[in-house]
Amino acid sequence: MLEIKALKSAYGRIEVLHGIDLSVSSGEIVTVVGANGAGKTTLLKCLSGVQPVIGGSISFRGETMTHVPGHKRLKRGLAQSPEGRQIFTNLSVEENLRLGAFLFTDARVDQDMAEAFQMFPVLKEKRNLNAGGLSGGQQQMLAIARALMGRPACLLLDEPSMGLAPILVAQIFDVVKGLKALDVTVLLVEQNAFGALSIADRGYVMETGRVTISGSAKELIADPRIREAYLGH
Repeated sequence: MLEIKALKSAYGRIEVLHGIDLSVSSGEIVTVVGANGAGKTTLLKCLSGVQPVIGGSISFRGETMTHVPGHKRLKRGLAQSPEGRQIFTNLSVEENLRLGAFLFTDARVDQDMAEAFQMFPVLKEKRNLNAGGLSGGQQQMLAIARALMGRPACLLLDEPSMGLAPILVAQIFDVVKGLKALDVTVLLVEQNAFGALSIADRGYVMETGRVTISGSAKELIADPRIREAYLGH
């Protein structure tokens, strides 16, 4: 579904991605793990069209996307739930969700919202409240639900567990795992390597703008280098 070849990106003159190769097949959950500053968020920004690409290619569902504007990528089924949630805090929960569906005017928008409320009952309870009054975990749920309102075939998820209490992290990972049943393919970027690998099919390890190790999630969890660097034992 998603094919990245020799991808390069830079901030000004400083190259930060040095030829990334990565692929995601339909129906998979693939995770990219690595320390802060490894280039994980920059990679997702390149995929969603926010960050320019200076080399290599991005192909999505057989179509070249390397220089296609971000809003057109969403139309083709590629959506992102960004790092730091970036919800509209002065708008209500429901208004945030409707903004996620800005491409659509059909009757299915209300059905999509009903499904989002089924997935996250707490959002239904708070649908008329300002999103800024939600807890961190609830805001993360809203960010994921808003991205799903765009009806993506592939969801780019950036650090969904960041800053959350362990019980909420488990809930968020359960939700991500459940996206498979909705036929949503997921590319998940996470610092929480163990949590991400425990729900993923495959994984990539990024260090300083390069993929250094890749394999099945089981292989990566068992790899002594990864256990030592990211899993703490």
